[in-house]
Amino acid sequence: MSILNNSTPSIQRVWSFAILCLVTGIMAHSVTAVAQSAAAAPKSDVIVFTNGDQLTGTMERGVGDSVVFKSDTVGEITVPMSKVKELRTHGSFVVIRKDEKPTKVTRRPGSLVYADNSVTVETKTGAPETVPVKNLAFIIDQTTYDKQVAHNPSFLHGWNGSVSGGATLIRSTQTGTSFNAGIALIRSIPTVPYLPPKTRTTFNLLESYGKLTQPVIPQTTPIPTPPSEAKTSIFHADAEHDIYFTPRFYALGEVSFDHNFAQGLNMQQVYGGGFGWTAILTPAQQLDLKADVHYEMQSFIQPDPITVATPRVPNQNLIGSTFGEAYHRNLPGKIVFTESASILPAFNNPDAYSAIAAAGLALPTYKRISLGLSASDNYLNMPATGYKKNSLQFITSVVYNLK
Repeated sequence: MSILNNSTPSIQRVWSFAILCLVTGIMAHSVTAVAQSAAAAPKSDVIVFTNGDQLTGTMERGVGDSVVFKSDTVGEITVPMSKVKELRTHGSFVVIRKDEKPTKVTRRPGSLVYADNSVTVETKTGAPETVPVKNLAFIIDQTTYDKQVAHNPSFLHGWNGSVSGGATLIRSTQTGTSFNAGIALIRSIPTVPYLPPKTRTTFNLLESYGKLTQPVIPQTTPIPTPPSEAKTSIFHADAEHDIYFTPRFYALGEVSFDHNFAQGLNMQQVYGGGFGWTAILTPAQQLDLKADVHYEMQSFIQPDPITVATPRVPNQNLIGSTFGEAYHRNLPGKIVFTESASILPAFNNPDAYSAIAAAGLALPTYKRISLGLSASDNYLNMPATGYKKNSLQFITSVVYNLK
């Protein structure tokens, strides 16, 4: 008992020393973290208005004679340069003049200063660059400049669009299955909307498939008649790549594939190139007009067996053009309306023309999910023998938006 009693003060001193070291370490770590946070906190940009008011926040970009400034108090605002007396930034920016193409500009980003109706970029090396507001096209932050202007993004970067699908099942005397699936993708470079377009790539795919089995009623005896089957298969896929010469005029290359069991079309392939023009371009709507020259190959479903009553339909190799338009509009309530129409005349066989028209609505439902309502009409002036020229579809589907 005496040994334990003599050792108790020593144990207490050890525990006290350990607790003191722990508390000291925690306090030191907290002080260091606070100091690092204070050192890492970015400095705020300052905009001084002509009436003397000041606003602190972050300078985001400039387009023409206006700048976009973001503040915690008022959010993101667009300020005309005529209302600004002074602007001081701590980020790095690049200034592009009106007579320059952003995609061809090589600059060193630097800090931005505005005064006396001029913008000056001060870099660590080299003389400052001063541009009058009247000659100003864009003010771009360094991150955006490096990603969108100085370097070409990878092929997987910048894609947007939607994926849709729907299905119907019937299980009774009749047995039926039908489904539809769609993919609509678009990639515009640069990906920021305020810079003029450089390239645009689109990809679209649509498949509608259905099969209905109908038994013979009443059934024949002694040898039963097999049930009849009705099939529907309509497939379309296309891809287009645009290269812009101006913000509204571009060259295009395209390819498309169509299969339509309802018209006896086994496969239609189109390979062509041409030009496009954006006739209407606003934040709410866009209208593109396009024309091309292409090679078109058509192959048809042949009757089996081939008889005099059902002559063989010749496959065709055509040289023709596409004249088309595509319209997109953002409606109130985040509803999106799309519409397109094209006619494809053939030069070496005037009777072998075709046309297609489509329209659709995307009704927002929950977050990225929308209800899709669409209708399309394919017209083939020379379908396979026994098939109709028109093929009309109305499709409802669930749409998932990628962004």
